This record gives sequence, structure tokens and C-alpha cells, in this order.
Amino acid sequence: MTNPVEILPGMIFYGYFSEMRKEKVCFLEHNTLVLQVCGRFTFETASEKISMKSGEMLLIGKNQLGQITKNPLPPQEHYETIVITLQEELLRQIALEEQIMTPHKYAGPRNIHIPGNEFLQGFFQSIIPYVRNPQKEMLATMGILKVKEAVKLILHVMPKLSGFLFDFSESYKIDLEKFMLSNFHYNVPVEKFAQLTGRSLAGFKRDFKKTFGTSPRQWLTERRLTEARHLIEKKKKPSAIYLDLGFESLSHFSNSFKKKFGKTPSEW
Repeated sequence: MTNPVEILPGMIFYGYFSEMRKEKVCFLEHNTLVLQVCGRFTFETASEKISMKSGEMLLIGKNQLGQITKNPLPPQEHYETIVITLQEELLRQIALEEQIMTPHKYAGPRNIHIPGNEFLQGFFQSIIPYVRNPQKEMLATMGILKVKEAVKLILHVMPKLSGFLFDFSESYKIDLEKFMLSNFHYNVPVEKFAQLTGRSLAGFKRDFKKTFGTSPRQWLTERRLTEARHLIEKKKKPSAIYLDLGFESLSHFSNSFKKKFGKTPSEW
């Protein structure tokens, strides 16, 4: 069995781990529903850290950049989760079918604990047979019905989330300087930074030049190296920080650091 199991391509996933795993860079393009079966799930962004344990559910808002930690806990000693990606195309279809209108733009939190209830628990249990029998693929039509069922159950429990789920407005430009200073350490393409700030790639580069006086790639490297020097001066080991600062390898980090400061991180 592969891990995670892709029960319905691009939409329904199941994960099982016996050791802690940390995904340094996680970009969630779509609204995502997570049921924690066993262990602890932690999602951390530049402004928030939210966790849940067995039996809890979390609705994560679209277009977020963060870090996910998957931690097995006793007594099961393993980590088990079911994840449903609520793709916007399907949400549009549901909104049309159900004639759902959202006159007011959602202004609440971007990550929401969903109260436990028998309906949602029963729904997730109905997916388990596909997890136990991965060779029996879920029919696409049946899988889509499952996703639609999940959306309707969320609205049954928390009707006010219709504005959260069915917000199809174009993303707006957010404060570029504030966003980049909070998220420079994530190792994602410049195109993703542009998308997350509500800009085309060309518009992002243009606004970035006006804000920082240099290109995104050059600024990211300089900012990460400056932060690295600060952490090393606080006695942090280079091997313990390079991934958290967005460098792909220790050698890449060391070479870049020496090029800027004249010494390797270990020599500093």
C-alpha cells in the first residue's frame, strides 16, 4: 500500500505513519477537511498554530502556506488521518445544484475546528472500507458523491460556513512587505508567492521591485542568509536551521553563506 493512499485522485486521501513526519513546506490551494483518526495533526502558518488529536476535525482554508507535523501518540502508537480536498470546481457545481447564495463575504478564521457529531463520524467511517481495500478503486462518480456529502454535512453542522466554502471572488492584493517578511523562509517558487499575494507573476515582480528595490530571488536569498547569521550567532547549529530557512541542502546553504559573509556557517 502506498502512503498516503489516494482513494479518489486529487480529492480523498488516507495517511498512516508509525513515526513523526514534518512537511516543512505545505501549500494548500483548496479548502481542505481533515479527520484525525489517531495521533496529533499540527498546522502552522506565519500567524497561527493549530493542532488536533484523535476524533477531531479541522477545516483548513484555501491558499495557505504552512508547515504540517504528523505525530503518532499512545496508546495506538501510530498516526492515521483522512483528508478531503474540496476543489473549487466541485464547490461551484454544488453551489449551482443547491442554489446556494453567499451575499456576505466570509470574515472569520481561516482554520476552523468542526464540532464532532455522529453524522460526520459516520461519513468518515464509510470511507474506511476503501482504505482497507486499496485494490478496489472508488468509482469516480461515487467518490464525488462522498465529497458532496461531506460539504452538506459541514453546512448541516455549521450553516454559517457557506460563505467560507463558496467564496469564489478573485483574490485581492495583500500587503506584500508584511507577507514576505513573515513567509520568506518557505521554500516555494516565486510563482506561489505571487499567487498567495493576489498578483500575477509580472505584477508580483513589479510590486516587489517597488517595495524592496531588488528581485524576489535575490531578496529571498539575502533575507534567509541574514536570518541564518542571526541564528548562528545565537548558537544554533547550521544543520538544524538550513531547512527551516528554505535552503534545499546543507551544502547549498554553506556555499551561499560563505559567498555572502566570507566564512562558512561553521566558521562564523
